[in-house]
Amino acid sequence: MTESRGTAGPNGGRHARYAPGTPCWVSLMVHGLAATQDFYAALFGWEFAPGPQQLGPYVRALRDEDGQEVAGIGQLPPDRHLPIAWTPYLASDDVDGTAETVRLCGGTVGVGPLDAGEAGRLALASDPSGAVFGIAQASAHPGPAVTGVPGTPVWNELVTFEPKSVAKFYETVFGYEEGPDAASTASTDGDRVTLRVDGHPVAGIHGVGNPSPRDRGSHWTTYFEVADAAEATARLVHLGGHVLEAPHDSPDGRVAAVMDPEGARFALLEQRG
Repeated sequence: MTESRGTAGPNGGRHARYAPGTPCWVSLMVHGLAATQDFYAALFGWEFAPGPQQLGPYVRALRDEDGQEVAGIGQLPPDRHLPIAWTPYLASDDVDGTAETVRLCGGTVGVGPLDAGEAGRLALASDPSGAVFGIAQASAHPGPAVTGVPGTPVWNELVTFEPKSVAKFYETVFGYEEGPDAASTASTDGDRVTLRVDGHPVAGIHGVGNPSPRDRGSHWTTYFEVADAAEATARLVHLGGHVLEAPHDSPDGRVAAVMDPEGARFALLEQRG
C-alpha cells in the first residue's frame, strides 16, 4: 500500500495535475451535514470551507494545521435514500470520454458529466460489479494538496467478488498497469491486485470470494492516515462511530475498519515509520 502520487506544485506541494487514473479526491454525501462535520472535525481535526454548490450544500474538509484540502462532504436531498459511503474520484483528462468508455465496458454513469465550478468537470459512475466511483477533470481547483499525514486519505481499495474481471474494466477505462500486491502471497483472505500509474501504486483491488445475501456487494474503501490506530479507534467510538474490525497488524501497518454515525465505512491506517 503506497500513497497516490500527483505532481509537485509551485510551492513543492502535491497539488498540480494528477495523472489519469490517480485517485485525486474523496467525497461523502450524507443527510446530516452539520453533525457529520462535527464528527470528522473531532476525529481528524478537520476544519471546513464552502465548496461547489451545484448539487446542493457541500463543504471541503481542511487540515487545521495548514488549511490544505483533503476531502469533501455534501448534503443529500431529504428524499434521496442512497447508501452513505466515501467515494474516491479518479483523475481524467477528458471526463466525457472516460464516461463513454465506462458505458462501453459495461459500467454505468449515474450522474454527469457536469461542470462543478472550480472543482472542474465531474461524473459519478459504477463499475460492472456495482462499486461506485467518481471521475474528475481538474479545472482551477486542483484536488487534495497533501496526503500521507494524519487526517488525510492515504489509499483506496476496491473490495469485490469479481477481482479479475473488474480489474480488466479499470485497466481498460483508465489505462492502469496491473501487478500483484506484495502482500498477496502471504494473504489467506482472497486475491489482491495493485493498480499502477507510471509504475507507481495508486489503488488496490481485493477479492473476497463469493457473496452472501448479507454482504454489501462490491465497494471502494478509503483509508485515512492516523498517528495511532488504537487511540483513533477509541476516539471514534466515543464520538458515536462503530468499529467493524479492531486495529490489527497488516503488511502496511496497524489498520482498523470503522463506520461513522451515518453508516459510512472507511479504514484507519497507522503506517509503519
